[in-house]
Amino acid sequence: MSFQQHAITLAGDSPGQTTALYWYSAGPENAPTKVHLQAALHADEQPGTMALHHLLPRLRDADAQGRLKARFVIFPSVNPLGLATRVLRRHIGRYDLETGVNFNRRWPDLYPLVAKAVEGRFTQDASANVALLRAAVGEWLAEQRPVTANQTLRLKVLASAHDADIVLDLHCDDLSLKHIFTSPELMPGLQDLADRMGVAATLTAEDSGGGSFDEVLPALYRKAQAANPGVPIPMAAETATLEYRGQADVSDALGIEDANGLFDFFAGRGLIDAAVAPAKPAPSPTPFEATEILRAPSAGLLAYQVELGESVRAGQVVAELIAMDGPEAFMARQPIRSGTDGIILSRASAKYVVGGASIAKIVGTTILPARAGGYLLED
Repeated sequence: MSFQQHAITLAGDSPGQTTALYWYSAGPENAPTKVHLQAALHADEQPGTMALHHLLPRLRDADAQGRLKARFVIFPSVNPLGLATRVLRRHIGRYDLETGVNFNRRWPDLYPLVAKAVEGRFTQDASANVALLRAAVGEWLAEQRPVTANQTLRLKVLASAHDADIVLDLHCDDLSLKHIFTSPELMPGLQDLADRMGVAATLTAEDSGGGSFDEVLPALYRKAQAANPGVPIPMAAETATLEYRGQADVSDALGIEDANGLFDFFAGRGLIDAAVAPAKPAPSPTPFEATEILRAPSAGLLAYQVELGESVRAGQVVAELIAMDGPEAFMARQPIRSGTDGIILSRASAKYVVGGASIAKIVGTTILPARAGGYLLED
């Protein structure tokens, strides 16, 4: 039996401060496929942790029965530093309070860091080329000397993920339907994951602009391909951010449903020896540039006119903003209209908003000129 809990102690940024990071491993150490699972990189997003809470016993039991055909590494709460960022009785687990940096932004662009180490060493053996890249990244990681606790944590997580074949980062939105972010080259290959999750949308982008964790490995292989034409370098890591509804959607019922979807996805891939029923097909992927991030024009109180999952047309009123100052304070209502045809994927739970705040994501199919080539994320 190889199912095992692991822990390391992260030295804190002030005297006497430490933090424990826990993770689990399961399955044969020499399995041909490695899976890296993590949840709560944004530490205030707990649906993924609940899903992994329910998945772990199933993996433990399958491991004991010899039914795991892959090596699984699971971080149920990958950001213990963010768990501690509470201010005035509020959990602010999305940002490093020291730097203000989002925990899921500014992950390293790996290929420029290892390009010199692999220069002239690629061959016509695709598997050997992947192994070369992974070894170079592993060596670069081992050479780093982190100063802060967050740097140490990031290096530990990357050390686990860099040589994985499947990397799934479990998140959630504010108020939202289930959806996936992934790289365009990985679709339709990950359509089975979308189907097993039962997502409302799969949004694809090569570079969303923020250096998100799920884009690190696709960028490594994509840039290696571009720098070495004529050399077989496959996109050797299937990575995705899985958005499990909204922050309040944490319950045993939902966690069991989500754990079952993950288990069936792995079983359907032959990574767990288990029979699974067919999944209901989810919508085909769309470019993230075709999703509108609808924002409030000024401060006010939101009155939504549409529900999650509702189809809207360009020009349709999505919400009305009640004025809270000026000559018509608490009387006037300003319409906020959709700029595209699509479905309402997310809304804001807090109805008092400031100017520029994201109030909805509208998933369309036509790339929006204002989104093409720009920063695609909400923060």
